[in-house]
Amino acid sequence: MDSQDKGGGTRGGGGQTKEKQKAEVVGDEDKQTKDKHNKLEKEGSEKEPSGEVKRENRRWRSGWALSERLAINVSGMRYETQLRTLAQFPDSLLGDPRRRLRYFDPLRNELFLDRSRVVFDAILYFYQSGGRLRRPANVPLDMFLEELRFYELGEEIIDRYKADEGFPKEEESPLPTNDLQRRLWMLFEYPESSGGARIIAIISVMVIVISILIFCLETLPEFRHEKEQREQFTTIPHPTIANETILIPPGFTPFQDPFFIVETICIIWFSFELIMRLTCAPSKVHFFKDVMNTIDFFAIIPYFVTLGTELAKDRGAQPSVSLALIRVIRLVRVFRIFKLSRHSKGLQILGQTLKASLRELALLIFFLFIGVIIFSSAAYFAEVDSPKTAFTSIPEAFWWAVVTMTTVGYGDMYPETVGGKLVGSMCAIAGVLTISLPVPVIVSNFSYFYHREMECEDTTQYHHVSTSLWEKDGQDDEEEEDEEGV
Repeated sequence: MDSQDKGGGTRGGGGQTKEKQKAEVVGDEDKQTKDKHNKLEKEGSEKEPSGEVKRENRRWRSGWALSERLAINVSGMRYETQLRTLAQFPDSLLGDPRRRLRYFDPLRNELFLDRSRVVFDAILYFYQSGGRLRRPANVPLDMFLEELRFYELGEEIIDRYKADEGFPKEEESPLPTNDLQRRLWMLFEYPESSGGARIIAIISVMVIVISILIFCLETLPEFRHEKEQREQFTTIPHPTIANETILIPPGFTPFQDPFFIVETICIIWFSFELIMRLTCAPSKVHFFKDVMNTIDFFAIIPYFVTLGTELAKDRGAQPSVSLALIRVIRLVRVFRIFKLSRHSKGLQILGQTLKASLRELALLIFFLFIGVIIFSSAAYFAEVDSPKTAFTSIPEAFWWAVVTMTTVGYGDMYPETVGGKLVGSMCAIAGVLTISLPVPVIVSNFSYFYHREMECEDTTQYHHVSTSLWEKDGQDDEEEEDEEGV
């Protein structure tokens, strides 16, 4: 019995050993299968890092898979929106789950943003409307642009918004390829580029002011009469022939005039500046298309025309046509004052305002034209029976209608009859109403361009307090993912 028990025990022990060996073999096979499966999953995750599995894990990790809605707390004001609304713009801050994770508060299950609540209404409407961006009326431009950059809506959307607001397109200004030409171009074209460029700009402004001052001073009666006396011919008796006189030309030439000398110095500077900019310009075609360069060119033409006329002029009697031509050419010199717009932001704002208000200005002129026709005709027929009337015809009454409608009232023409005075009263009232209608639009355009220019010049840098709750953890997670990818 004992021997049988021992034998049976031996056989039973052998069966258990075989079962253990089989279990170990099966365990090794399962382990190898699991290792292969994990390896395949790892390779698949490396090939598709932005797959559905990774997104689901990220959503479960952040707690957003519990609901289709997302709560956003903006400086104490709580908003709720659907995730699919934000997902329309996946490249933005709120549309990208990975970016907005930095501001997620797991205790309250919401995003917290320490930003402007007024601006966020426009940001949320941007997501809800599918891309329409509307700035609130009480939010400044610079503040709204800063919020757009914070929410990372993209440069394309910001550029589109700037175009809607009337911002000029920032065109890339080409520079000359030659190093010397590039330095000279920056020196004469961009006053803010260096200290030397500022000095040249100051000199240019001073020369423009002196040229305009000379243009005004030489018309004073004292200087004008003195110049005419110096240029008069003198008569003396003929030394050999009785009762004959000789005309002696003046010994003072126009080239000795102090005003002409100062004008010559100014023109030398203008010509030098224009030639240097023309020589160093990267594109000659764009150079001549620029309005400011056209003004610079026409500002120096009168001097050379006058100089040629003086050189070719006969010493005898001067023709009246030549004198009238010279006066018209000299009048063109007044356009030099527009050269100041190159260095004056105020004149540039005025030009932008007039350009943006062309429709309103045309409307104003059209209203005035209609009013002048109506009231000049009415005034003429009301005053036609008056013996000493100044309204001898309808065209003669045009001047009175323009002066009355613009509320100037020189007093050189005025109605004397009761009917004429009634027409004049209605003309003055209609003129006030006509001018007051389009003028506020022009003033609004000027205010807009002025404030926009002032906000663009504000170079002070402001930084918001960081409200990222998990910024450090997010950076650590990114570093770990980078290491896993390596």
